[in-house]
Amino acid sequence: MFSRTLLATVGGALLATALAGVTAVPALAQSPKVTIALPGIPPVYSVVITYVADKQGFYKKYGANVELRPFDNGTAAARAVVAGDVDMAWSPTPPVINQISNADVPLVAIYGMPNPDWVIGSTEPGKTCKDLAGQDVGVDSVGGARSVALRSMLTSCDGVKIDDTKQVALGSGPGPALIAGRLKYAVLHLDDLSAIEAQGKKLNVMLTMKATDPNSHYLSLVVRKDNLAAKRDAIVKSVAAMIEAVRFMQDPKNADVVADAATVTGHNKEIAKAALKEFLATDFWAIKDDGLPKAKIDAVSALMKKIGAIKPDKEAVTYDKFVDTSIWKEANAMVK
Repeated sequence: MFSRTLLATVGGALLATALAGVTAVPALAQSPKVTIALPGIPPVYSVVITYVADKQGFYKKYGANVELRPFDNGTAAARAVVAGDVDMAWSPTPPVINQISNADVPLVAIYGMPNPDWVIGSTEPGKTCKDLAGQDVGVDSVGGARSVALRSMLTSCDGVKIDDTKQVALGSGPGPALIAGRLKYAVLHLDDLSAIEAQGKKLNVMLTMKATDPNSHYLSLVVRKDNLAAKRDAIVKSVAAMIEAVRFMQDPKNADVVADAATVTGHNKEIAKAALKEFLATDFWAIKDDGLPKAKIDAVSALMKKIGAIKPDKEAVTYDKFVDTSIWKEANAMVK
């Protein structure tokens, strides 16, 4: 017969073990792995939200099992989604719209970054867009995000079309070519400007996407429709983590932590922190909605058709076919 003391000891041990087990269980069970393709090697600044979500434990918090995989550019990332090599990609909206419209690829956008920061910069002072005729211009790849941005911005420059320039493919990093003097013109991001000028190279901004095409749209998080159906819960949790990351980044108290995460872009912490301030000032990351406003998506589709990026015998993809609004709504409800 057990003594009362022994029973109390055994019972206490069992209770402690049970409580320890409860404490060890995460708030949400972990989902199947989701691989997110990112534009740029190193990644472009815009997708710092994915690294903040990782370093701050937001993926784990929502039970998401995420692998981040950089690609040479966002267009290649979208192709990897179509091929089934990755689950999702942050890809430039115009080329994705072209892919869907021209080839009817089964991609759908579930989250977005609505405000492009593209500019055309030159290391030569006093130049205007008309000086681009006959010049080499740095882009990521012909047909890539910077290439499409160049074409779009040149629509506001009388007498100069994209065929009047020679596009030089430089991946996601035109900075070194400009600093070394091998190139005088390039399509740049805000953080490119900060990094190049930190190296002592003064830049002349000739055109900005914000001024030339205020209805433009930058990046969309895209997924193949069949994969969305198969991994919906895991994808919703991944988006929830990124939504919380964006909210975290808005708080000035977190600027140093965000800048640390942003060094993955190849910038040092000082440049990364300065760039963060510039990006936040432009409302770069959507915080109140899914970042996929219908007016902008429709405008991009219309522009792609107008400039010939969508084939004459093809129709531009409609907003309803391009966007699935339900994923962000479910994810945002989890964050609230």
